[in-house]
Amino acid sequence: MTKSLLPVLTRRTLLASGAAALATPMLMRRAHAEQSLVVADPGGPFTEGYRKAFYEPFTAATGIAINSVARDAEPTAQFKSIVDTKSYIWDVCTITLSARLILEEQGLLEPLNLDATKVSDVMPEAVHPNMLGTDVYSTVLAYNTDTITEAPEGWAAFWDFDKFPGRRSLRKNPIDTLEIALMADGVAPKDLYPLDVDRAFRKLDEIKDKIDVWWTGGAQSTQLLESGEVDMIAGWNARFQAAIDGGAPAKIVWNGGLYSIEGWGVPKGNPKADLARQFVAFCAQAEMQAKFTDDLAYGPTNLKAYDHIEADRAAILPTSPKNLELMSLASEPFWKANRAALTERFNGWLLD
Repeated sequence: MTKSLLPVLTRRTLLASGAAALATPMLMRRAHAEQSLVVADPGGPFTEGYRKAFYEPFTAATGIAINSVARDAEPTAQFKSIVDTKSYIWDVCTITLSARLILEEQGLLEPLNLDATKVSDVMPEAVHPNMLGTDVYSTVLAYNTDTITEAPEGWAAFWDFDKFPGRRSLRKNPIDTLEIALMADGVAPKDLYPLDVDRAFRKLDEIKDKIDVWWTGGAQSTQLLESGEVDMIAGWNARFQAAIDGGAPAKIVWNGGLYSIEGWGVPKGNPKADLARQFVAFCAQAEMQAKFTDDLAYGPTNLKAYDHIEADRAAILPTSPKNLELMSLASEPFWKANRAALTERFNGWLLD
């Protein structure tokens, strides 16, 4: 390996170069001092987590102020209204992979022009031309440790009332529920898609009359686990972790989990698109992503973030290596194409 050639440095040049290095960030911050971005997030604990991880550090680094607002639960309609009317009430917004597909199809997203070197440590599934995923959530199995003393190993246990007696709860939605049924029936995660729908419903037939609660909202799933009303439940990891953090005697089973990704998108035609791209690229950093895990039980997409996360906290996050290897990515393209038809069939099946 050849050594790089360095210029001879005198005290004067050292002082000059040091002053320039100090002045450059200051000049950049001054240049952006009167600029700002409005960023839409899900609100609640997300706002606090993102504030610490992204908003305040970005402002400190650039001088660009971040004003956060809460978005709709599914902001695709908001995106369309903003782009169609050119009334950019926010400049960046969190979107899911499924929302990205819808928005992309309608031409409602700005390209992000991400520098490949800046996202080299980010999960490939989280990097798209018009979206950068920053956090991962997953559908998992949780169980009550007071009533179930032997840890279930996967979804087959959910159907095994002899070995694991107790009350059960599933989400009142075909999404994830059909995949869970197929994995319980022996389908390997890598072979799930396209879903064998008839097989999934046959498997659900076996347990339909034994489901005590079909939950419809995340808060409800937390309460069901927290109160001890059910002994086994399928749902979102962060909701269950909230119950565990609150003292519920429960544990999460990661094996067979289905994960998805949420991140940033920019409305098409946004006059602040360049500033928005700066913000999105900033959020790819491992050290920044590590910060939101203090408040949110979601996994960072930059896996180098785990260099900055305590081991006991990492153990409860979806993208920690030991958990991630047990799960698979849910297919958003499949559900985009089949959601309406399968929702109708699922709702009809529940009524039969």
